[in-house]
Amino acid sequence: MAKTKELSKDVRDKTVDLHKAGMGYKTIAKQLGEKVTTVGAIIRKWKKHKRTVNLPRPGAPCKISPRGVAMIMRTVRNQPRTTREDLVNDLNAAGTIVTKKTIGNTLCREGLKSCSARKVPLLKKAYIHARLKFANEHLNDSEDNWVKVLWSDETKMELFGINSTRRVWRRRNAAYDPKNTIPTVKQGGGNIMHWGCFSAKGTGQLHCIKRTMDGAMYLQILGENLLPSARALKMGRGWVFQHDNDPKHTAKATKEWLKTKEWLKKKHIKVLEWPSQSPGLNPIENMWRELKVRVAKRQPRNLNDLEKICKEEWDKIPPEMCANLVANYKKRLTSVFANKGFATKY
Repeated sequence: MAKTKELSKDVRDKTVDLHKAGMGYKTIAKQLGEKVTTVGAIIRKWKKHKRTVNLPRPGAPCKISPRGVAMIMRTVRNQPRTTREDLVNDLNAAGTIVTKKTIGNTLCREGLKSCSARKVPLLKKAYIHARLKFANEHLNDSEDNWVKVLWSDETKMELFGINSTRRVWRRRNAAYDPKNTIPTVKQGGGNIMHWGCFSAKGTGQLHCIKRTMDGAMYLQILGENLLPSARALKMGRGWVFQHDNDPKHTAKATKEWLKTKEWLKKKHIKVLEWPSQSPGLNPIENMWRELKVRVAKRQPRNLNDLEKICKEEWDKIPPEMCANLVANYKKRLTSVFANKGFATKY
């Protein structure tokens, strides 16, 4: 992909003179021993600018030819994990000697930047088909249908979670000033699991899980929190309960409990059929993120402090945010189609 040697001004002038004399591109190229495309480029430049010398350039010419840039872009498009060193070696093999910095600058000019690969759930073909089926079945549902859904999930709140990645403004030699550091402990300082739920009308109850959760504990959590949350949010009759396909959620005992509970039957409660490995379809993931950011700002000192702050900040999340997440739910479904069933942004 090396750039070819530039023609002298005499050769360019002679090319234009022969063209003025009435010769065609092929005849000129044959007489001067150049390519027809080269002859055509010289004559087009002369017709447009009335000159054969190079036009002033804003800086040093690019070391990578347009063909080399096209090769680089083709490589990273097919293999996004290609390193700059790999691209340097490819160009070296093609005759162009460049540095990794040059490769980085070229990719930047083409609109690409190096980013950390997003971690997403592993999706088997069956999961992809299930996601597409779910999106297809609910794409035309009205916003009123989603208003009736009570979304739920569990999350882990760490004592030193989001705090560990916060940035500070500091001078060069002030890295270890106490104001510029984040205290950490081994094993992350501990964590607390929480179960929570919300609807378009606001947040429901947040339940702190004291020990490892099993099927029996999950039923206890539902028994203590599901109906009170639905009443507080004024869900009315015919609301829909959503939870994912965690084994505790899909266990036979859980399914029987949801079918036989008297108050569930009386209010005609349905359970939303959910595709596996689909956190991006559950808007409560955005709620968990909001909660973690709010808790991190308050910097809890211990697990008791963490539990207290979590409940306080959960109750402070504005109903407007909940309503907005539900109102824009259709965008989540369309993004599943756009990404052909693969993982999407929360």
